[in-house]
Amino acid sequence: MALPTSEWTVADLLAQFGPIPAARVRHDPPPGAAREQDVLDIERRENRLYELIDGVLVEKVMGYYESYIAALIVRLLGNFAAEHDLGVVAGADGILKLSPDQVRVPDVSFVAWQRLPGRELPAEPIPLLVPDLAVEVISKGNTAEEMNRKLDEYFRAGVRLVWYVYPATRSVQVYSSLRDVRELADDAVLDGGDVLPGFQLPLPQLFAAPRQNDLM
Repeated sequence: MALPTSEWTVADLLAQFGPIPAARVRHDPPPGAAREQDVLDIERRENRLYELIDGVLVEKVMGYYESYIAALIVRLLGNFAAEHDLGVVAGADGILKLSPDQVRVPDVSFVAWQRLPGRELPAEPIPLLVPDLAVEVISKGNTAEEMNRKLDEYFRAGVRLVWYVYPATRSVQVYSSLRDVRELADDAVLDGGDVLPGFQLPLPQLFAAPRQNDLM
């Protein structure tokens, strides 16, 4: 539950998000006072993505290599989902409302057709829609407290599978619940489990350093 605006302090922010870089926390509107429309207005006006957590706007940031990894996952998952007619894959601009007070921006999300009545995409810019799979590519500015809180929100909302991808260590944490986690590294193969049955992605392929020409 959001604190009244007058009660938010720096200590509250640190308790919720850890030692998060101050530049990522929006102070206009002040913490505790932000609303869903602020997310849309800032994105349209400044081309910056913010998540809304209990009335606090926290900027979504990602480095170039992390963005490349996320785009690769979007492409591979999107091709697989289309080939097997499973659902819809969205990238980091896919803003989702997990509950009336929480707006999140997964780096990659997959929504099965069963969650989309009539197989129609929501018309709202920030739909109340819970993905089956949420993927976060962890960047330098992310804190453990921030990501733990996000993980809790994902599963409380009804997300079935979460991947936390760590480019710095070339590893992936696969969560099928808050307490059921597998750590993948080295030559392990990332799979879609019951959410995307048959999908497989070897980690050496995911973390392969592309040549310059591959990025052009």
